[in-house]
Amino acid sequence: MGSETDNRGSVDAEHARPEGATDAEVEAAGTVSEALEKIERARGHLYSFHQLIGAADFALGDGADQLEASGHADLAARLREELIGLNVIAGRWSFQMVEDFDDHYWATARALERAVRDEVTGGRRHVYEAELKQQRRTHGRPGHEATPQDL
Repeated sequence: MGSETDNRGSVDAEHARPEGATDAEVEAAGTVSEALEKIERARGHLYSFHQLIGAADFALGDGADQLEASGHADLAARLREELIGLNVIAGRWSFQMVEDFDDHYWATARALERAVRDEVTGGRRHVYEAELKQQRRTHGRPGHEATPQDL
């Protein structure tokens, strides 16, 4: 895309390019929004990590109980003392990692993505993608409607 203003259509007014916004600006806002989407996915993986570590800790407790019941009290004790309840990183359980991520990186990323959209696209979301949809769909063909209201 070039840097000139382009008044190509959007799928609807909610996603329309603000007057005067250039191709380069719309593309940049789209790139920042795409980055936030990746951060959101990473956040989901972090929550999965948090839940899996918690479940593993409880499973280790069950395993320790089973080892003790089957005559392996020494191994059960090692699991309980060395691994169960162990910080996953220095000084932190996984919930503390999630909280730090949310309070710092994720909150900052969301605020800055919003600032970019507010300044560049008038706060509108997915302007770049809406223009791509308008360009790439086959107008008038079933399944290629611009919006649900066009069904």
